Amino acid sequence: MKNICILALLLVTSFTSAQITVQGIVKDSIGSPLELANVIAINKATKAMASYAISNDKGRFKLDLDKNTTYTVQVSYIGMKTLSEELTTKEDNIAKDYTLQYDNALDAVELTYEMPVTIKGDTLVYNADSFKDGSERKLEDVLKKLPGVEINDDGQIEVEGKVVNKLMVNGKDFFDGDSKLATKNIPSNAVDKVQVLRNYSEVGQLRGVQNNQDNVAINIKLKEGKENFWFGDVTAGTGVATDDELYLFQPKLFYYSPKYSINVIGDLNNIGEPALTNRDLRNFGGGFRLPSQSSGTSINLGDNGLSGLTNLGNAQEIESKLGAMNFSYAPNKALDLSGFLIYNSTRLRTREESFVRYIDPDLGIPNEETVQTGKEASDQGLAKLSASYKPNFNNQLDYDILGRISSDSEQQNESSSVVGNTNQLREVKPFSINQNLNYYYTLSEKNIFALEAQHLIKDEDPFYNALLVNDPTNNNDAPQDQDAFDNTALALGLNRDQFGYNLNQDRRIKSNQLDAKLDYYYILNKKSNINLTLGTILSNQKFNSNIFQFLDDGSFFDPVATLLDDDGNLLSNENDTEYNFSDVYLGFRYRLKTGKFTITPGFSLHSYGNKNTQFGVEYKDNFFRVMPEFETLIQFKKSESLTFTYNMTNAFTDVTSLAEGLVLNSFSSIGYGNPELQNSLSHNLSLRYFSFNLFNYTNVFAFANYSKNIDQIRSTTNFDNVIRTSSYFNSNFADESANVFGRVERTFKKIRARLGARFSYAKQNQFVQGRKTVSESFSHSYTPELRTNFRKAPNVRLRYTYSITNNDQGSTSTEFVTNSPSVEFDAYLWDSLTLRTDYTYTNQDDGVRPSQSFQTWDASLAYRKNKDANWEFEVKATNLLDIDSKVNNSAGNISVFSSETFIQPRFVTFRVIYSL
Repeated sequence: MKNICILALLLVTSFTSAQITVQGIVKDSIGSPLELANVIAINKATKAMASYAISNDKGRFKLDLDKNTTYTVQVSYIGMKTLSEELTTKEDNIAKDYTLQYDNALDAVELTYEMPVTIKGDTLVYNADSFKDGSERKLEDVLKKLPGVEINDDGQIEVEGKVVNKLMVNGKDFFDGDSKLATKNIPSNAVDKVQVLRNYSEVGQLRGVQNNQDNVAINIKLKEGKENFWFGDVTAGTGVATDDELYLFQPKLFYYSPKYSINVIGDLNNIGEPALTNRDLRNFGGGFRLPSQSSGTSINLGDNGLSGLTNLGNAQEIESKLGAMNFSYAPNKALDLSGFLIYNSTRLRTREESFVRYIDPDLGIPNEETVQTGKEASDQGLAKLSASYKPNFNNQLDYDILGRISSDSEQQNESSSVVGNTNQLREVKPFSINQNLNYYYTLSEKNIFALEAQHLIKDEDPFYNALLVNDPTNNNDAPQDQDAFDNTALALGLNRDQFGYNLNQDRRIKSNQLDAKLDYYYILNKKSNINLTLGTILSNQKFNSNIFQFLDDGSFFDPVATLLDDDGNLLSNENDTEYNFSDVYLGFRYRLKTGKFTITPGFSLHSYGNKNTQFGVEYKDNFFRVMPEFETLIQFKKSESLTFTYNMTNAFTDVTSLAEGLVLNSFSSIGYGNPELQNSLSHNLSLRYFSFNLFNYTNVFAFANYSKNIDQIRSTTNFDNVIRTSSYFNSNFADESANVFGRVERTFKKIRARLGARFSYAKQNQFVQGRKTVSESFSHSYTPELRTNFRKAPNVRLRYTYSITNNDQGSTSTEFVTNSPSVEFDAYLWDSLTLRTDYTYTNQDDGVRPSQSFQTWDASLAYRKNKDANWEFEVKATNLLDIDSKVNNSAGNISVFSSETFIQPRFVTFRVIYSL
């Protein structure tokens, strides 16, 4: 690894040392500096663009050019004559100013070459070809090379540190709600421009009366010739592994015309390269956003599906199938129709060996070693239909409906050093229907109305089964001689005279929620407006559950629990709970622009109503609350700003935390709710800074968040061996959390350097074994990175991640240190071969045991006759070192966890790609 890094640095140095810098100022005819003027240097011999610059607010520009070379320099600015001069470089840097003359007859500027980056108001436009070197295949390969744009570890697009939630192609939604389907499937050779839409608003009428600085969207402009024709690619592959034959088939076809578009994506493979993962689909929101998201109220409807489905990177075997279709149709200028259909199926096999060490021996909880093997199956379907009607600028009507259905199951065998052997089964077949209706009406220049309403229906039916070993002959022995689950079985009322516990639970959760608001905007003048909001949230949840047992002879047994709550009340193995929640609120905001400042103070008045009914008993909680908020934006320059935000949040729990009957999260985790739980209140402060400087190619982004939670809902937990029983309460002890993240990126000639740093602090209060525990965690990580961006030479990315996590539980503390260097290399050779490889080394050290490490190395070699060839042939290898597992270490409030997760072996596949 060290030798590779040294070789890469020497390679980079050799390419950059042969350059000089040309810098100066662009002025108008009276000597005033021109901001955002375009400066291009074209190599006179090769006719290729060699460098470009955009002048800053002082008119300054800078070009990096080769020594002893002649260039044509073009300087342009809207409304002025384009200046073109010849420039010859020598061995030294050059200082040169340019003066442009006004030409009112010019409506546009004609340039020989397109600028790689241009700024048009709040829109940043990247010319994709200016950043390509020929090794790119998909959209994400292009985005990674754009300054200020990043693909994060979750595969999401980030711009200026903000996650892009909306991606369009030629102005049309592309699977609205998730950008990964676009980044991993749209072919790079179809991309002409990448338009970053900052301060994005989907409703033009509201653009001038709302603060949209946190909203970023991306629009992909396709190249000429891609409209009215099918384009895309079809990949077919095969390979060999230790036990199985490998297969891969992935058709990806796209059609765009001015009136309609169709996108079809398919996937069938067993090599662990799915187009979408289970987690991606569960987080696939379809572009839905709650009308109440800025009201200060947060209600959690819960997620009772198999949310713990394995990350695909932690599986030994993966089979995936995907069929997805997205369309848009504009029958006329006023009406737009769009939607998508997605079907995804995965089958996984997993294995994990873990060790849990409980920090405080006085708690009396034994340490536990486990070996878990599992099989997971998931079939999911999503369908969305959207309609947008805009007869004129003053009226806009939007309607969306999103349906979701799935069938998931998980089988797991667990061998525990404490409990013994256990087989578990989880199954769930949930469905949901989400509808959204928005109407925006501009009455006059000063009066705007906005109605937003969303309705959700959700039905979940999780089933759980556990088979545990049992020796019925030791039921009357001393506690230490009994089976580990015997005391819990007694508390649940199970029949203990069996040679195994066949433990089962049925649950059913039905949710129905309406979230609606009406906004009125009154524009006082060009710099200020008032916003009045009348809104409501109405929610109803019904929860039923039942714990039961099958005996050895197959007969049904309905146990009666003997477990008592903290007040000495007998708990039930059943739940029959209905929870009704209402919030009616009135909000006021005043928005004022003065100089560089945009100030938005506001508050909202809330009338809350809560009622849950259990076994004929009602629990009510009705109250009023005033929720203040404040935001200030300081716009230093067009591309530099600082934003401060303060708000209060009232958080309400879901029905399962209120249900007072017993619930099996698993055989080793049993919980019951508290019907008298109240909301928690939090104070939230955030500070966000960003700067995008195209003069010196420097991007800076930083944010800081602080949150203090009052009456936070926390758990009280008691252990019997390693089997925990938990309930909930409103803590009188405030929890706190703080996060700081920053990233600096600067381009030096052909090298892009980046440094990211993150600091996190959290303080939590809980009760374990009747004792109050306070856990404080502090983590900090640093990620320096170097990336080259050559058009002809190979490119390399060097990255190093260093992180430390400290956990303090009062009497004890732990520290984890992670070091992870990585290198990526890609080269486009002889206009036909594409070589790619990436290597990562990860080392983890807890300061107690010997450090643990693992390595990953992937590589691929592809051949196509030239850049325009239809056929491409590729050999790809994953896990070249054939490691069988990776390690992970972490710490919680009362324990330290270490695990070894087994992964897919070395795969070598041969692929054929045909591009349309």
